[in-house]
Amino acid sequence: MSSNSSSKDDDSVIMEKMEQAPVPKTKARDGWQGRMDFILTCIGYAVGLGNIWRFPYLCYKSGGGAFFIPYIIFLLLCGFPLFFMEVAFGQFSSLSPVTIWRICPLFKGVGMGMVIVSAIVCIYYNVIVAWTIYYLFMSFRSVLPWSHCHNSWNDERCVDGLEGTLNKTISNFTSSNLTKVTASEQFWENHVLDLTDGIEDSGSLRWQLFICLSLAWLCVFLCLFKGVKVLGKVMHFAAPFPYLVLLVLLIRGLTLPGAVEGIKFYIIPRWEKLADYQVWGDAALQIFYSVGMAWGGIITMASYNNFHNNAYRDAMLVPIINCGTSIFAGFVIFSVLGFMAHTAGTTVDEVVKQGPGLTFVAYPEAVAKLPISPLWAVLFFLMLYTIGLDSQTGEAVSSMFGMFETCISSFIDEYPRLLRSKRVLLAAVGCFVEFLLGLPCITQGGIYVLQIMDWYCASFSLMMISLIECLVIAWIYGTERFYKDIELMIGYKPHAIWHYMWRYVTPSVIFGIWLFSIITLGPVTYDGKSYPTWAIVFGWILGMVSLVPIPLMMIIQIINTEGDTIVERVKKLTVPAKSWGPSMEDDREDYIKSLSHNTYTLSNMDGSPIDCEEALLTHKQKIDMNNSS
Repeated sequence: MSSNSSSKDDDSVIMEKMEQAPVPKTKARDGWQGRMDFILTCIGYAVGLGNIWRFPYLCYKSGGGAFFIPYIIFLLLCGFPLFFMEVAFGQFSSLSPVTIWRICPLFKGVGMGMVIVSAIVCIYYNVIVAWTIYYLFMSFRSVLPWSHCHNSWNDERCVDGLEGTLNKTISNFTSSNLTKVTASEQFWENHVLDLTDGIEDSGSLRWQLFICLSLAWLCVFLCLFKGVKVLGKVMHFAAPFPYLVLLVLLIRGLTLPGAVEGIKFYIIPRWEKLADYQVWGDAALQIFYSVGMAWGGIITMASYNNFHNNAYRDAMLVPIINCGTSIFAGFVIFSVLGFMAHTAGTTVDEVVKQGPGLTFVAYPEAVAKLPISPLWAVLFFLMLYTIGLDSQTGEAVSSMFGMFETCISSFIDEYPRLLRSKRVLLAAVGCFVEFLLGLPCITQGGIYVLQIMDWYCASFSLMMISLIECLVIAWIYGTERFYKDIELMIGYKPHAIWHYMWRYVTPSVIFGIWLFSIITLGPVTYDGKSYPTWAIVFGWILGMVSLVPIPLMMIIQIINTEGDTIVERVKKLTVPAKSWGPSMEDDREDYIKSLSHNTYTLSNMDGSPIDCEEALLTHKQKIDMNNSS
């Protein structure tokens, strides 16, 4: 359905809401205290652990510097358009991801899917933060416990450092072969995780991780229980701090022997890799995850903006900073991996890893070889901790504060009279429930559960949510109408290229990414270990659960809407609800005025014309009645 075909209904619904009787006041919605609060929080939300542990590995695997080409292309085709759309979407309405679908009530389930994805990812993301806290505590020692083999968790396979593992086997006195394992890997598997043989054996709860997970959720609660006023202040430290630490680590890394070889390995292009479709698919997925679209966090953060904030400028700035951080972090990581390879007398490809293997095994191993190693370990894990918490304000791909704030604000905006004054209680209950749901991930077999959640929860479902969001705004609400909304906020129309991006290019790219993710998504594995069928089925259920609300809410909305036929009801549900529009009364009045001066025809639901002057008078009378009440 085009925007022109629905414009009459759009305007009539907005006009009709002005004629309603005044309602009791609710507590006002919070907002950012300054423009930098939003910028810093978005940077913290978008810059997550994936920038540190996934992007550098993808660069190495996908052709070094050649990987930057598809990465930047997908940033332009998908990253910028979706980020701009979500920032403008959230700022215009000042609503969170569920309630914001007043724009098109038929698709309210899309917002619910965003919240479900964020809630699930919060569960295991804070477990990763708990691991980081534990490593941080263990770094406050004169000798790092993962730097040697003289601990109770070490066995005869342990060797001090990477050098001893390169031949992969060693003969003991009985001539049997043993696989060598570094001290850092045994610290990770035998002590931190105390790993079992598979998901069938969950083992017991790790009390050390129980304490760390409790601290992680306590920190989330303390930063979010008062809303964005406290969060904005926290982000003034939490967002810039990782960059300071990365800069310090880069300077230190560049002074190490072998650092140059590591960086050359990272950036020297291998052009033949560009012929591999997997490289282009990985680049598209990385952009999609790292910028943070469809999680609901961007909409939530933007909803706290001043209505006239320059959303266009901010939406161009944050993705650039995010992708620049990924590239910058690659230099930091590979300078140290080059040092590791130099020390071990091998090549960088022998030491490079991704994910937890890089963050909790390879990099700690390298840090242990540095002079004053505890200092560098504290800095590194403190940086990971702040990055992990920053992104929880919204990822999974992108991270802790943002994702959890998305969940809280969605409930509050949906039931403002009941919950807005009870934010502290809601935050406490939410943190406690998420904490309980995370307990299976801190058992001895917990990492197998975490791997299932990470493998399935934020993959194909996230792309489908984003695709529907883009199509609804571009085709049902209409890009022309969306342009008018943006112009009302920032004072001018964005470039016409966004019209074609939102309607044609970006949806096509998202659909391609979705197909790629489905085709390449094989059965979950961890460290080469296969999962039983029931675990794979459980993973697919987790992946699908965020999509279930979309058709379910369609059915519910159609049943609850008046109309003689299903087609008539669907037509009504694709028109913005009566309460759609700017939240502040002055902005809403400007919005109505703008409708009377554009090419849209204002009409009642039955198609009869409305006198705009009379509608504005009715609106002003409503304001006076609300003020007096």
